[in-house]
Amino acid sequence: MTGLRWTAVAAAALVMGMAGAASAHESLELTAPKPNLAATPPMGWNSWNKFACNIDEAKVRAVADAMASTGMKDAGYQYIVIDDCWQTERAADGTIQADPVKFPSGIKALADYVHSKGLKFGLYSDAGVKTCGGRPGSAGYEFQDARTYAGWGVDYLKYDWCYTGTRNAEAAYTLMAKALRASGRDILLSICEWGDNKPRDWAAKAGHQWRTTGDIRDSWDVDEGYSHSFTWILDRQADLWKDSGPNQWNDPDMLEVGNGGMTTTEYKAHFSLWAMLAAPLIAGNDLSAMDRETHDILTNKDVIAVDQDPLGQQGRKLVDDGDFEVWVRPLAGGDRAVVLFNRSAAAKVMSVDWETLQMPAEMKATVKDLWTKQVTKKVKGRYSAEVPSHGAVMVRITPTV
Repeated sequence: MTGLRWTAVAAAALVMGMAGAASAHESLELTAPKPNLAATPPMGWNSWNKFACNIDEAKVRAVADAMASTGMKDAGYQYIVIDDCWQTERAADGTIQADPVKFPSGIKALADYVHSKGLKFGLYSDAGVKTCGGRPGSAGYEFQDARTYAGWGVDYLKYDWCYTGTRNAEAAYTLMAKALRASGRDILLSICEWGDNKPRDWAAKAGHQWRTTGDIRDSWDVDEGYSHSFTWILDRQADLWKDSGPNQWNDPDMLEVGNGGMTTTEYKAHFSLWAMLAAPLIAGNDLSAMDRETHDILTNKDVIAVDQDPLGQQGRKLVDDGDFEVWVRPLAGGDRAVVLFNRSAAAKVMSVDWETLQMPAEMKATVKDLWTKQVTKKVKGRYSAEVPSHGAVMVRITPTV
């Protein structure tokens, strides 16, 4: 083992031990304010769901080009985030190094390219000795890495939780939050701790969003190992609505829309319900090669407007009748967003009553279907629609005189 590697491992081990034993005052006090970078849920793209470790500079540039040219930027998407496997070893002075084969121009040049498109740039690291992909983590190097990222022009850091040993999660993420706030650049902190250490109790002080579960997989209802289906993850969001709000969002993980494991109907349901959850909308497909159906789902401005609603109140499941659910989200100005969600194997006529929405039964409203764009006026008392199997009908209800 070289001296540098021994130093890195020893430093990480020391940090892990200290993080677990330090007092709350020593390890958990944040003096610099958290920058207001996420008044609404962040929107962007991340490389992992489609490319995993098979990521390189050319792919990132192509995705940035596509985000800028296909209407996604106009729809609100901002961040281009490189996930794991961009790193190799550290230099003699400890500076993290990008893979010179995959990223021959270097990270700063790539960030500059993304910025030239009017977009923002993000990277990935880990609170452990190694990342989940076995690359160098940031344990023991938090302040050095934060300064490096700031110098490169990083706007967003996804910070994972592999190879962390006995580290205390709250202390580890607070330490990186301190480092980012001392870096000289405002950097959004995305806490990827998987919800194991009750981030709802502490993460809002450190980060702008926090994962609530393990990883998503491109599946309606098949789970495998640590990755979970869209519906499995959805079920675990229903009681988290009190914890979310501007600059502190629950994160049910990235979108799988367009990756091929679900139908178009299922992807519309996935996108609709992530919007109801006020979730970060982080696309995970290859934007440079997406088909028209995928593009139209990801750029549905009416659905995105619900996700980005300035009231910032996460939606709730108010009706659960087995395979048939009604999700409701209050919106700024008194509107309601409603999703009628059908998990069954057959189409079903579903309804929502005004009283369920805490609206007067005699009140009239305009109802807009956010997928078909059909507008129905003077609706009184309830709204009904046929919902396809594994599908969702998403409407915006506007009270009228």
